Amino acid sequence: MQIEIGSVYEGTVTGLTNFGAFVKLPDGTTGMVHISEVAEEYVSDISERLSPGDTVKVKVVDINEKGKVSLSIKKALPASEKPKPQKPRPAKNQSGRGWRGIAQEEPSGPMSFEDMMAKFKAQSEDKMSDLKRSSDKRGGSSRRGGR
Repeated sequence: MQIEIGSVYEGTVTGLTNFGAFVKLPDGTTGMVHISEVAEEYVSDISERLSPGDTVKVKVVDINEKGKVSLSIKKALPASEKPKPQKPRPAKNQSGRGWRGIAQEEPSGPMSFEDMMAKFKAQSEDKMSDLKRSSDKRGGSSRRGGR
């Protein structure tokens, strides 16, 4: 049997590192699942998700010119098991309300990287505008014609 890119196989976890897991495929080939390809949500410690000897379904993502096999567990999941993507939430102002004054709820589950970046960007923009506003009030630039 020859391993093909895009195919899904069942394999056995043979080892763990801080950056991923090694999985032995049915033909005896060993590939690696990078920690970012273990689950849809952020995984900080791979040993909380996988252990040597576990049987996992993996999708072959790439086979490089040296024969190294890149695998993905999250891409091997059927569409029905993948979490549905959430729409980005509107940025909040200092009062914790949306820009139109509508109260917004914090997401209850783990946030995607894109959601975390959007939240960080919105908070940064809020802080920068507040900083600019407060420096203008303190006389950062005088608008009175003093002399």
